[in-house]
Amino acid sequence: MTEIKPRPRKFRAEKREKPEFDQRLLDVARVVRVVAGGRRFSFRATVAIGDRRGRVGVGTAKGQDVSQAVDKAVNRAKKSMLQIKMAGNTIPFEITAKYGAAKVFLKPAAPGRGVVAGSVVRIICELVGLQDITGKILGRTTNKINNAKATLEALREFSV
Repeated sequence: MTEIKPRPRKFRAEKREKPEFDQRLLDVARVVRVVAGGRRFSFRATVAIGDRRGRVGVGTAKGQDVSQAVDKAVNRAKKSMLQIKMAGNTIPFEITAKYGAAKVFLKPAAPGRGVVAGSVVRIICELVGLQDITGKILGRTTNKINNAKATLEALREFSV
């Protein structure tokens, strides 16, 4: 008679540690390069990352598929991190910044007001950790990449 051996218990996989930065996808687009044999498709991703404690970065990259483009964009965002000096949960003073045709206005808000901003301005302010701020995109452009870079230019005034 064969002896039945009990199976070793499988332990649960180690708990995943929380990533260092929160990341949000700002924009993804399929782009085309025309070559002699036809058209080559790739993807462009723009990602914002932040630790909600004053650090934020934005990166744009291209890849053969969306996940590759996002990974490359996250790495570029980590290389372009910005440390912001905050006044409590808001910014010290109001500021207007321009990048290309994009123009962004940021203004401190009273405690409890929340993040009153739209589109990429809201996402970036939340990733920085600003809880009370008013933001407005003043330029006519709806280009998310330029609006994100204009927001970063505004926040660069508060960098440490």
